[in-house]
Amino acid sequence: MNTILNISAYKFIPLPDAQALRELLLQRANALQLKGTVLLAEEGINLFLAGPEWYVRGFIAQLHQDARFADIAPKESWTDIQPFKKMLVKVKGEIIRMNYPTIRPANGRAPAVAPATVKRWLDQGHDDEGRAVVTLDTRNDYEVDAGTFENTIDWRLTKFTEFPQALLNHKAELQDKTVVSFCTGGIRCEKAAILMQEVGLQHVYQLEGGILKYFEETDGSHYRGSCFVFDERRAVAADLSANPSAVNG
Repeated sequence: MNTILNISAYKFIPLPDAQALRELLLQRANALQLKGTVLLAEEGINLFLAGPEWYVRGFIAQLHQDARFADIAPKESWTDIQPFKKMLVKVKGEIIRMNYPTIRPANGRAPAVAPATVKRWLDQGHDDEGRAVVTLDTRNDYEVDAGTFENTIDWRLTKFTEFPQALLNHKAELQDKTVVSFCTGGIRCEKAAILMQEVGLQHVYQLEGGILKYFEETDGSHYRGSCFVFDERRAVAADLSANPSAVNG
């Protein structure tokens, strides 16, 4: 029986008090016997937590009491085991490292497209204006190898900091297409989509909620394989069940 609730969420929001928040959130998580990782930075929060449902929802309810986090809506999945070994809350330079300081999602997001819309576009082979649609995987190569969308663009990144240069190298290939950037939960493709707009690509979207939200809200059509996750599950299938065999090694 799956009794462990796994959640992931992020938000780009200025957090000048990140260090003080670290102590508060670690205390709360430990009091609720949760395990996982919370990353804090001046640019926002990124969290992965797991535990009994009542405790996980209690943590989010407390988080929502801070107006800055009131609209955080975690992605959810269930397991029969605790997929994390410890509880960590860290303050970092970026919640997802890109080394591109002009990209500030808190100042304005790139357009997002809902999973159901992406599925419909892929079903019909074009967007609602008849423009060719391409999916762009912003994850690292070993994550892509566990599973990705059919015919996706994969630049064989070994780390996300390589994305800006890869984009400049391949920009011409994306011109005049509708580009849907995606990643596991949305955080990398949000920065990626903003950068693509900044370099002059006009028809750019981020997949709202990433692959995990696509699995949650669609039947997983057009996706092949599993989604790599950074915990003991290693990967999840389209029904969000653990699928560790999808990862080699």
